[in-house]
Amino acid sequence: MKKILSIALILLLATTLFAAGTKEESTSKTIVVGATPEPHAAFLNLVVDDLAKQGYTLKVQEFTDYVTPNEALESGELDANFFQHIPYLESFNKEKGYHLVSAGGIHVEPFALYSKKYKAIADLPNGATIAIPNDPTNEGRALLLLQSAGLLKLGDDAGLEATPLDVVQNPKNLKFREIEAASLPRVLQDVDAAIINGNYAIPAGLIATRDGLIVEGADSPYVNVVAVKEGRQNDPAIVALVKALHGQKIKDYVAEHYTNGEVVLVDK
Repeated sequence: MKKILSIALILLLATTLFAAGTKEESTSKTIVVGATPEPHAAFLNLVVDDLAKQGYTLKVQEFTDYVTPNEALESGELDANFFQHIPYLESFNKEKGYHLVSAGGIHVEPFALYSKKYKAIADLPNGATIAIPNDPTNEGRALLLLQSAGLLKLGDDAGLEATPLDVVQNPKNLKFREIEAASLPRVLQDVDAAIINGNYAIPAGLIATRDGLIVEGADSPYVNVVAVKEGRQNDPAIVALVKALHGQKIKDYVAEHYTNGEVVLVDK
């Protein structure tokens, strides 16, 4: 009887271990990615079938802010996220003590100054109010864009995280309203102009090359990347995801939907 019980216990243990291993393997085949809706989530949804053919189940979770997807990635709720550029990622790591890295660059969304009241930067009145993103890297990016158009000058040591306090010359006496990036399209009608990130401008019907009074150049260092926890950038699932996002489906989608250069693909 004892021998039979021992054999039964061994078989039960083996079955349990096998089931656990199977569950772990199944989980590792699921890639949960957080993304802002457009174009990031749209791109991801395009490659669901491609990844399925390789045995991966891609689940896309949409976010409408720039903080929660990084918190979810650091905590392990997400395997990757896709919404940010490297300067923002590095700033977030520094501020929060996080360990996020780029697994691959996908595209650039030209940053632009928009206005519902004026058709050219020369028309901006003295004392005009400009709404800019309030996160450190995009705020600096906005001020650098204004500097590139000769509307202001920043101090020599301002860098990529410049703030209005770094403005040393402001001939038009521009005033700045620091607003959460996601809210900028909604406040555009209440200010003289606003500098808006591409992934919020596009859903609002704004096209940088058509509507922008100032548009970031094609040599922008702000490439949107797939971000992961440090150490996971070479995981087969992540490598497959980045490869899929560099694929022909994405190129065809961009060629069809972003004919005015709202999204520029990169291969790095």
